[in-house]
Amino acid sequence: MSRAQDAPRRLFGTDGIRGVANCDPMTAEMALRLGRAVARRFRHPERAGRIVIGKDTRLSGYMLESALQAGIVSAGADVMLVGPLPTPGIAFITWSMRADAGVVISASHNPYQDNGIKLFASDGFKLPDDVEHEIERDMDAISTEMSEMRGTSPEDIGKAVRIDDATGRYVQFLKAVFPKERTLDGIKVVVDCANGAAYHVAPQIFEELGAQVVAVGVDPNGRNINDGCGAVAPARMAAAVVREGATIGVALDGDADRVILADEKGNVIDGDQIMALLGSRMLAADTLPGRTVVATVMSNLGLERALAAAGGHLLRTAVGDRYVVEAMRERGLRFGGEQSGHLVFLDHATTGDGALAALRVLAVMVAEERPLSELAAGAMVRYPQVLLNFPVREKRPLEQLPDVGRAITQVEAVLGAEGRVLVRYSGTESKARVMIEGADETKIRAHADEIASVMKRALGG
Repeated sequence: MSRAQDAPRRLFGTDGIRGVANCDPMTAEMALRLGRAVARRFRHPERAGRIVIGKDTRLSGYMLESALQAGIVSAGADVMLVGPLPTPGIAFITWSMRADAGVVISASHNPYQDNGIKLFASDGFKLPDDVEHEIERDMDAISTEMSEMRGTSPEDIGKAVRIDDATGRYVQFLKAVFPKERTLDGIKVVVDCANGAAYHVAPQIFEELGAQVVAVGVDPNGRNINDGCGAVAPARMAAAVVREGATIGVALDGDADRVILADEKGNVIDGDQIMALLGSRMLAADTLPGRTVVATVMSNLGLERALAAAGGHLLRTAVGDRYVVEAMRERGLRFGGEQSGHLVFLDHATTGDGALAALRVLAVMVAEERPLSELAAGAMVRYPQVLLNFPVREKRPLEQLPDVGRAITQVEAVLGAEGRVLVRYSGTESKARVMIEGADETKIRAHADEIASVMKRALGG
């Protein structure tokens, strides 16, 4: 059982800064201050700092890109613009171009009205919490400077250039992940790009490897990102697989750092199933360091059991792909992810990459000459999982709620080793979350309702 407590809300959340576009905090004014703070933080001792800026296809991306660019160059650093590109592509370009930092403008799987900004260091990894806190403090100081009209001298202002071949660089990088002796000849792939950052990249990757591609979600208009398509709504992709007689379906989210697949029968396959499928192959080949896969507390108990049956282990972290990556780096592990489809292969990338994960699954399909339906069916047995989200008036530590603690303990005693209970607060909303797994969905739903009822009485809502 886990009774996770999320940190109090601040400007930087679990995945950068996020909010409704043109509303506090996701404003041009904030982006300008952030740009200045990033330029200061990543100064280079021998030259002007170089900062990569990329984005997805949201309408508000233009506003935030311009404000960030202005803030960075006004503080004396140079900007490298890559335009719409998947989050993992921006992390790759940051590292490969030897830039000092990278900035991604995206709200990932959220609707177009939202936007976000996340930062990467020169090595392509997301910034740790303490560095984000320092940048926040510098942004407060910059607010004072801006009100007093103080800035960089005219001769020290930076410049901006556009990296025209960023897409080609990223495509070549991903193609190199696929085994050189293999091709995708004879394979038909449905690729749903969610009208997002991968709309011009993902189809090209699969086509250049030999696949016949049916591309959907490749007509962004600034407002249709994630709108009934992509990884957040994979049913459209799954239906297209059946209709087109395709071998596999690949659904990416708005910034393409997560993926949901579908087999040739239209069955949807999530991140847990992908980790079970790939993890078992890596265990068999003895290529999984520590014989351990890293996932979050939300991953299905079936994944844990499948890895154990193959002689491996599952290490759980807090919710968020950044915490998965932190645990991997701390322990020298190489593969992990989230049920939602964030899958991280540290041998190749520094963050979740949906297209890369799809290529790894396709490599197994080609090598074993087996359909995805057969591979996925044998990967793991999914335990029923019930998740309840409900508003609360306050987020008191669970240790201060004895009635809630007793309710959780009673449910755990009933479930025994055949179930799990997870109770936590949302990191961004005034909500609590109750998740229960077990063998009988009707019973675990009743247990979840019981715990939620006790929490509502204790916390209001």
